[in-house]
Amino acid sequence: MNERGSSVPTVTECSMPGAQEDGYMLVKSKDAETPSSRLKAAKVDSRPWVDQEVQDDTELEQREDEGDDWVDRSEEQDIPHVPYSAMRYPEETMVERSKEFYRLLNQRRTVRLISPEPVPREVIDNVILTAGTAPSGAHTEPWTFVVVSDPEMKHQIRQIVEEEEEVNYRQRMGDKWVKDLAKLRTNWIKDYLDVAPYLILIFKQTYGILPNNKKKTHYYNEISVSIASGILLAALQNVGLVTVTSTPLNCGPQLRLLLKRPANEKLLMLLPVGYPAPDATVPELERKPLEDIVVHI
Repeated sequence: MNERGSSVPTVTECSMPGAQEDGYMLVKSKDAETPSSRLKAAKVDSRPWVDQEVQDDTELEQREDEGDDWVDRSEEQDIPHVPYSAMRYPEETMVERSKEFYRLLNQRRTVRLISPEPVPREVIDNVILTAGTAPSGAHTEPWTFVVVSDPEMKHQIRQIVEEEEEVNYRQRMGDKWVKDLAKLRTNWIKDYLDVAPYLILIFKQTYGILPNNKKKTHYYNEISVSIASGILLAALQNVGLVTVTSTPLNCGPQLRLLLKRPANEKLLMLLPVGYPAPDATVPELERKPLEDIVVHI
């Protein structure tokens, strides 16, 4: 055992005949792990599809005490495959389309001054449909988009968010965090939650609930919903709408209850959506150049 109490190979002085003076040899500790012991431990503890860096919170398997609450995967029907083909463009067209799309999204900015001017509901439904085209783990589509336009409900959401945000700014967030935000002129006052014609609250479904009330595992639910959120931001930019990506710290449980969402849903993001106000301003920021964000190997 080393001084920390773990089993590691130890280095000892070499006493073999003919060995050079001061020579050393590597001797395995008696209680060191063997390949077979590591394999046994892996069978018990491993979560082969869970990325430890990402710390995805999806449960790998049903627990014994959960009984018949979870669906048996063997009962799921096989999904037929169909032919797929995509539009193929000449290289010159591909380059131009890629530039055009970049120019469009490079204009996207976080906007906190939003106009109360009405936005067609069909537009909101279409951008959410677009977000729903995102890939997801095992095609579980673990997202719920709650669209709030009722003024009273928007105000209740604002009250919850501002109450928690003031505590965040005054107590929970460190001084450095608060100072970094100050240059962006942001604080716990969220006028846009009342003003924006729509609030889109994006919930991740930590597991699914089938019509027979059995639970279904939603693999990589947070990553899947994050991808859908990114597509939603692009879709909003495409139709000329703006938003601010808000992650209301410590507000999730209260907002879930207010909106009467089930226990398997957790709030991931809140987006106020509308046209930019006539007097809207944004910080004059620059994005990193290509050479700072790409590595070609």
